[in-house]
Amino acid sequence: MPRIPPVNGKADMAPEYHYVFDQVMQVFGRVRGPFSVLLHSPKLAERLLPMVPFAREGTIVEPQLRQIAVLAAVREREANYVWAAQVEASRRVGLREPVIDLLRAKGNPEGLPPDERDIVTYARQLMRTNRVDQAVFDALKERHGVQWLVELTAVANFYVALCGVVNAFEVPAPPDGDRFAP
Repeated sequence: MPRIPPVNGKADMAPEYHYVFDQVMQVFGRVRGPFSVLLHSPKLAERLLPMVPFAREGTIVEPQLRQIAVLAAVREREANYVWAAQVEASRRVGLREPVIDLLRAKGNPEGLPPDERDIVTYARQLMRTNRVDQAVFDALKERHGVQWLVELTAVANFYVALCGVVNAFEVPAPPDGDRFAP
């Protein structure tokens, strides 16, 4: 049960911000999860919303590799709502089920191909220590370039910010969504 009533419709908002509700509907087709909380601050929701389409299709990071970073980061933050949404997105872009299973279990990434292993290590180090070892940083930068690494880092951290919102306000995961045991 969320700690505050979620914004579910325009009637839950001041009329001058109905356009923000419409923008959220345009991006998601519905209002739920972190944006059902963020709409309590319409100006904040309006500013964060453009990151969603950027994270989905605007970044130069390949969808499967992006989702590995996002899932690794989100799993560290233990936000079942964001995890469920991002597992669904990961499956849509073809991320392999064994990789999802490994991330759900916080398993050892050593058996993954080098790129995937390094992304998991990078995201986990960043979430756990707020730092990244030089070797993993350099490996990803050499393989993909600076812009790619900046975008990977920013997109993963955008979803971490959403984790903070759903965790603080106790937004439950969808009943049919993928979950992990805390």
